[in-house]
Amino acid sequence: MRTLVTGATGLIGRRLADRLEHLVVLSRNPASASGLGAVDTYAWSPEAGQPSAEALRDVAVVFNLAGEPVAEGRWTPERKRRIRDSRVIGTRNLVAGLAAQAHRPKVLVSASAVGYYGDCGDDPVDERSPAGRGFLSEVCVEWEREALAAERLGIRVVCVRTGFVLAAHGGALAKILPPFRLGMGGRIGNGEQWMPWIHIDDVVGILLHASRDARVRGAINAVAPTPVTNAEFTRELGHVLHRPAVLSAPKAALRLMFGEMSQVVTASQRVLPSIAESTGYGFEYPDLVPALKAVLGR
Repeated sequence: MRTLVTGATGLIGRRLADRLEHLVVLSRNPASASGLGAVDTYAWSPEAGQPSAEALRDVAVVFNLAGEPVAEGRWTPERKRRIRDSRVIGTRNLVAGLAAQAHRPKVLVSASAVGYYGDCGDDPVDERSPAGRGFLSEVCVEWEREALAAERLGIRVVCVRTGFVLAAHGGALAKILPPFRLGMGGRIGNGEQWMPWIHIDDVVGILLHASRDARVRGAINAVAPTPVTNAEFTRELGHVLHRPAVLSAPKAALRLMFGEMSQVVTASQRVLPSIAESTGYGFEYPDLVPALKAVLGR
């Protein structure tokens, strides 16, 4: 039986693909999937329609990670449309393709994000907490709804709400490293907002755990068990880099520069991985400093 991955050329998808066998990849640009070790690669534009029946044949597990990057400049109406459609319509089309198969996969592990919870202040939240408000929350709610529709097909569905991913190359950390390496990094605003971080190896670990453990259904948070404030994060990042991190970026300036997109870095989200812990997932990097050192080679 085969394992299918959408979004396999992204930061998390490539790391996940390294851990899989009998891999099938759906990609907008199949040539970009070279080097993944895929058994088969098929062209698929998530918004355009269902994947081919051949791509879905004999697939036992589906990892749905496709989605337009969120933190890539201001959210113009066109960018917001692409962010939503690549996730919501793409997942809808994928599930429709699975419905047409005589032999359906056992599990669909579909990406989501901690943006589901919105800005929570200091209140701890877990998978039982309600959705928040705002564009990202709305997208996540719709995204998960489309994935959960596969339950009617007899498929176990897990929606993985991922936090701020720490990775050596790419992702949000790569964007903030240059000023920190120059000693010009620092907190955002007063730094009291909570950051639900996670090492990329634990993201992949939770994805695999969700695919293998039948107790995991519905939402699971992919965040470390020790959330920190932005001030703590920036202080520890400075220490690991042996650079000062005493500057600050006013929230008002970020809103002026990036508009609505600034909520990605200014929202406070004290998210806890209750389902991962209660179902026995063992974190490789539960604490921030070892995770940063592993990512930065320190």
